[in-house]
Amino acid sequence: MFRLSSSLIAVLSASLCAQPVFAEGAAYDVDASDDSRTIIVTGMGDGYLASNSVTATKTDTPLIDIPQTINVVTREQLDDQAHHSLADILRYIPGTTVGQGEGNRDQITLRGQNTTADFFLDGVRDDVQYYRGLYNIERVEILKGPYALIFGRGGGGGIINRVQKSPVIDDFIYAGPASINSFGAYDASVDLNTPLSGAAAVRINAVYESLDSHRDYVGGERYAGNPYVAFNLNDAWKFGLSYEYVNDDRTTDRGIPSIATGAGQPNRPISGYRDQFFGTPGVNRTQFEAQIAKLRLDGQLATNLSFSGTMLYGDYDKTYVNVYANGAASAQNGTVALAAYSDPTQRENFIAQGNLIWDVETGPLAHKILVGAEYGDQQSANRRFNGALSSSTLNLANPVFPTVAFNMVTRDTVSDVTFSSVYVQDQISLGDHIDVVAGLRYDSFDISGTDLLPAIDRPFARKDDKISPRLGVIFKPQENISLYSSYSQSFLPRSGDQFLSLTVSQENLAPEKFTNYEIGAKWDVQPNLNLTLAVFQLERSNATTPDPLNPLASINIGKTRTQGVELAATGKITSLWQVHGGYSYQDSKLVGNNSVRLGQVPKHQASLWNRYDLHPNFAVGLGIIHQSSQFAAIRTTANTTKLPAFTRIDAALFYDVSDTVQLQMNVENLFDANYYSDAHNNNNISTGAPINGRFTIRAQF
Repeated sequence: MFRLSSSLIAVLSASLCAQPVFAEGAAYDVDASDDSRTIIVTGMGDGYLASNSVTATKTDTPLIDIPQTINVVTREQLDDQAHHSLADILRYIPGTTVGQGEGNRDQITLRGQNTTADFFLDGVRDDVQYYRGLYNIERVEILKGPYALIFGRGGGGGIINRVQKSPVIDDFIYAGPASINSFGAYDASVDLNTPLSGAAAVRINAVYESLDSHRDYVGGERYAGNPYVAFNLNDAWKFGLSYEYVNDDRTTDRGIPSIATGAGQPNRPISGYRDQFFGTPGVNRTQFEAQIAKLRLDGQLATNLSFSGTMLYGDYDKTYVNVYANGAASAQNGTVALAAYSDPTQRENFIAQGNLIWDVETGPLAHKILVGAEYGDQQSANRRFNGALSSSTLNLANPVFPTVAFNMVTRDTVSDVTFSSVYVQDQISLGDHIDVVAGLRYDSFDISGTDLLPAIDRPFARKDDKISPRLGVIFKPQENISLYSSYSQSFLPRSGDQFLSLTVSQENLAPEKFTNYEIGAKWDVQPNLNLTLAVFQLERSNATTPDPLNPLASINIGKTRTQGVELAATGKITSLWQVHGGYSYQDSKLVGNNSVRLGQVPKHQASLWNRYDLHPNFAVGLGIIHQSSQFAAIRTTANTTKLPAFTRIDAALFYDVSDTVQLQMNVENLFDANYYSDAHNNNNISTGAPINGRFTIRAQF
């Protein structure tokens, strides 16, 4: 898995892979494709291109036969681009916008829908707010459009699924990459696999990261470990047990504020303060600790009937403390308003799901029938303390950081969410040229809790029962081309992503509803090169959004619509040249009022990553990211902040010293572009990093 790939210079993307099921006889060597090797994760691939998926349908299905936009980033590409976070990956995925996440979590916008919770691990919900690591990940899958049939609530614009590395049953593996960048950040990790017997193996992944940044006072550390043991119980049944511990301690950085540009014009990010910290050093801090156990069982009940089941238990403890810019900078007096709060959260998740897959024929029709069920219990406790600052403003000419005391409780909530689901899906082959994917899911979502604030001290509860459909039709004029159309729905309960927004005024409101219409085409130009095209319309009914004037509150805005086009290409142009890239156009607005635009949705995005092998031991890489201007939050007033368009160029050099040692140099922002990478709201804007390099050495045996 830690090998240098074999080509370089990029273009576009669309592919995917999967989830636990053993595959014996996977030898490990420098030239092996990770996507086809592991014994608990299914999925075939070649370099940057993945060819099938379990996640999108919960059945092992070629990507060309799935009526949905899917992007996948394989382990080989993760290594080539030296990705260290989901944000690194998603900047290269058009149609996906990275959010700042208040400097303490992953946050994204997919097809105009902002989320902190639509993340999954091997197809199981992973919705806690934190930064997800990549050290133990085989690939990352980005599925576009609402598909509650497979994933349940949320996922209005799509979901992000991480596929975990798993044991190899017949080979010893050792890989030990380490890297350092020009800001002073460094990391080291280990990937160790060893057979325990002829029918068992254990894989251990671990990482230590020392974090640093171009931003003043911003740093931290993260360490994690993940032992994973797998067994062939017999010829038909496989079992795996994984445990992960994560500890993440870093600075909470909420970026820079905006400044007015003139009457009737949108605000812009303040310039000249790229490295200036607008918090309080030593106070701004987020700490996260997690313990996650996952059990997987797969087997054959009959020659045409299989079972897969997963149970996940997670215990999460997190707090983040921040001082941040609470308004636009004043050009008249050269100051910025500040505010502060502390936010501790505890969460316990228990989620279990089971699936039966039945392959059967009825006359001329071939069916792959999925019947599944899911149950979950998520218990949460969250408090928020507002901070009292020694000074409520920061002088830009002479910044003196204020002291702060957190002594005012503004939220104290406990909640218990239980959900249960049953679903059925039929993939029907009507001869050689037409396939149909149809299904329904029933979800019961039940939340109960108490707001413990003395001034409120009230219980709250709501139960939603929803049916979510999915229908797709695929026409294949020939085996390597598919034309498809699809319709799907999803929903989001009024308690929101993190079960914190259920209020007296919203308790009796129906869930938000997402409806997606999509037509598209997929073409395997050659076995290792894929092109895709999709045209879509996503509507969100009963929509709410964070209030730009008070991010802790939500406002009802009615019905929104995102219309767009996505193009992608992934694979090998030649045996030496490998690419991953794409383009998206998105138009997101409030239905009936075109002047209200959704936040963090640039109309145009394009990316291209290339790798080209100049010699068996030497390769080069070149990447480009372009993003047009975007509003930092929903545009409801003329002075909503607008982030300017930017283009960033990245590059890489790869050198194989020997069969077991590789050297790699990645340069981000090669031409030192000055840009604003993302935002949380109108006055918490992240600055893009200046030119920086990362040197990586990989040892593998």
